[in-house]
Amino acid sequence: MTLRINNLRNAVLVFVLAPLLGVLLGLGLLGLWEVEREMERRLQDDVELIARSIQLPISQAMARRDEGSVQQALDSTFQLEQVFGVYVYDSGGSLLATSGPRSPSLDRRRDARQITATGSQGAFDQRRGREVFSFFLPLSDAGGRIIGLLQVTRDVSPFTAYLARIRGQGAAAIAALALIFFLVVVIGHHRAVGRHVTGMTTAMKRMGEGVPGQRVPAEGPQELRLLADSMNQMIVRREQFEQALEVQRAQQAELRERLRQSEKLAAIGQLAAGVAHELGTPLGVIGGRVQRARRGLESNGRADSELQGVLGELGRVDHIVRQLLDFARQSPLNRSPVRVSVLVGEVVDRVRMGVSRPAVTVELVAPETVSPDCVHGDRARLEQAIGNLVENALHAARARVSIVWTWVQETSGSEWELAVTDDGEGVAEAQKHRLFEPFFTTKPVGLGTGLGLALAHAAVADHGGRIWLDPHWKQGSRFVMRMPVGAGEPA
Repeated sequence: MTLRINNLRNAVLVFVLAPLLGVLLGLGLLGLWEVEREMERRLQDDVELIARSIQLPISQAMARRDEGSVQQALDSTFQLEQVFGVYVYDSGGSLLATSGPRSPSLDRRRDARQITATGSQGAFDQRRGREVFSFFLPLSDAGGRIIGLLQVTRDVSPFTAYLARIRGQGAAAIAALALIFFLVVVIGHHRAVGRHVTGMTTAMKRMGEGVPGQRVPAEGPQELRLLADSMNQMIVRREQFEQALEVQRAQQAELRERLRQSEKLAAIGQLAAGVAHELGTPLGVIGGRVQRARRGLESNGRADSELQGVLGELGRVDHIVRQLLDFARQSPLNRSPVRVSVLVGEVVDRVRMGVSRPAVTVELVAPETVSPDCVHGDRARLEQAIGNLVENALHAARARVSIVWTWVQETSGSEWELAVTDDGEGVAEAQKHRLFEPFFTTKPVGLGTGLGLALAHAAVADHGGRIWLDPHWKQGSRFVMRMPVGAGEPA
C-alpha cells in the first residue's frame, strides 16, 4: 500500500525527520543500555573487590575456628558506606556470622551448598523495600578445601534511582530534540520552500482566473527559480499563442465577412447587370421617340416643355443604369500613371460647374509640396470615386465643402490622402456601418441610388487603398481615402 503525502512538508517529516528521530532514539537507548551495563559491572567489581579483600582473613579465622576474628572482619567491612550487609556461612550452609540485616538471599541450606559448589556469583534482590546486590565468594583453607561461603551485599537503590534519572533525562532530551527538529523542518520548509511555493500557486490561480500579465515569482532555491522560469516561459508562449489565435480568429472572421460581402455583391452585380441590360434598350427607344416628337412641336410650347422634362428624367434613369453597369462590371483595372493634383483639380472644377446649390462653397486645399505627384491607377475609376465623394458632400452640406489632399508617409511607403468634409448634420450612429453597402442611402426616396459610396469603395479597394468615415469628426461628416503612391510619370 502506497503512503500518500499531501505536501512536501509532511513528506519531509515522514521520510526524513521520522527516520532520523528513530535512529536518534535507537542510539539513545543503546547508549543508556551501555551506560547501565558499565555501571553494573563497576558496581559488581566494587562489591567483588571488598569481598576478596576480606576473603583471606575470614578463611584463616574459620580454619582456626576463631569466630571472634570472623566477626571482627565482618564488622570492619560493614563500616564501609557502600556495604549493606556481610554474611559468612559454613560448608553446610548454616549462617556463622553476620554484620547488618539478615540476608534474604540464603534462607535455605541447599542454596548455600549450590553456590559453594559453583563458585563466586552475583545476584540482585529486594530487602526492606530496597534493591540490593549480593556477591557470593567461596571460602577455602590452606589445602584448597571449601570450608564456607562469604556474602557481601550492597544497597543499589541510589544506583537504580540514578539510572532512572538518566533515563528520564534521556527521554526529555530526545523529546526536546524531536521538537527542535520538527520546528526546524516546519520553519525551514516555510522559509526555504513553502512561501515560494505559495507565491507560485497564488500566481497560477490568478492566471487561471484570467488576470492578464500574471507571472510566477522566480524566488527561493535554484530548483524553484528554474521551475518558475520554465512556468513563465510557458505562460509567455501561451499568451503568444492566444494572441496569435485571436488574430487568426479575427482574420478568419474578416475573411468570412469579405466572402459573404463578395457573394452578396456578386449576386447584386448579376441582378444589376440584368436589370441595366433590360432597361437600356427600352430607355434608348423612349429617348429617340421623344426626340423625334419634339421636332414637330413649337420650341417654347407646353408639350415641348413636358417632353424636355421627360428627357431629363430619362437622363437620370440612364445615369442610374450606367451606375448599375459600373457596379456590376468586373473588368480589370486599366492602370496608367496619373497626376493626383491634376485629377483632383479636374474633378473639383467639374463639380463646381454642375453644382445645383450655388449657396454651397467648394474649397480645395492642396499640399505645398506636390512631389511625388504620380500614382499608378485607373484614371476613370479614380475620377468616379472622388466625384462620388464630393457629390455626396454637396448634397449633405449646409454652406461649405472642403477637399484636402496631401501626402502621408507610412512604414510600408508613401500614400496620398484625400479628405472630403461637409458641414451638414452628419451620419447617424446606426447607419455608419452600412454606408458602403450597395443600394443603401441616407437621401430621400428618388434622390439617390445608394451606389455612389459602394462604387467609390470598390474602386479604392481595387487599387489597394482604403476609404472610411472619420469617427472622431464632430462637425458634419469627413470621408478619408488613402491610396498607395505608384511609380511612373503620366504620358
